[in-house]
Amino acid sequence: MTKPKILAFAGSTRIDSFNKKLVKIAADGAVENGADVTIIDLRDYPMPLYDGDLEQQQGLTPNARKLKDVMLSHQGFLISSPEYNSTISGVLKNTIDWVSRPVEGEEPLACFKDRIAGIMSASPGSLGGLRGLVHVRAILENIRVIVIPDQIAVAKAHEVFNADGTLKEKKQEEQVKKIGATVAKLLIKLA
Repeated sequence: MTKPKILAFAGSTRIDSFNKKLVKIAADGAVENGADVTIIDLRDYPMPLYDGDLEQQQGLTPNARKLKDVMLSHQGFLISSPEYNSTISGVLKNTIDWVSRPVEGEEPLACFKDRIAGIMSASPGSLGGLRGLVHVRAILENIRVIVIPDQIAVAKAHEVFNADGTLKEKKQEEQVKKIGATVAKLLIKLA
């Protein structure tokens, strides 16, 4: 049996992003449970703000096409989304908007349909980005992603990480790893 492939990324381009640290922990949980995980940084796929006129004139931007191809080669996602003003980050929303665009010869929503995702967030606030996860879940489920019920929102993120990117509280770290483990186990069962 081939290992399931999971794409892991944060909806942030900040170099020292709490969400980049968090998604790496979830990725460890997926790897420990038999998945092949690719961690990417959305900073490596810069895209202009989605613009229907630009798309009509030029099609998908080169980076949107590259990212879409990467997504097409994975069966699952681990997404850690920062919360900006109680919702999803602009960079994550823009990424979804670009890669969800139909392309001739591809099934609609090809890189999202029937994918399994685990979602999480980390924020300096007391809710840990929980309000934003409501929007992330709604968007993903609407574009045919199966989002696992478990999620985690890590509050006071500026205080909870060790210098090496692990979480200070081991129970919390195990909860994050469990998100990755659950996605990996489901993909293995469905293979």
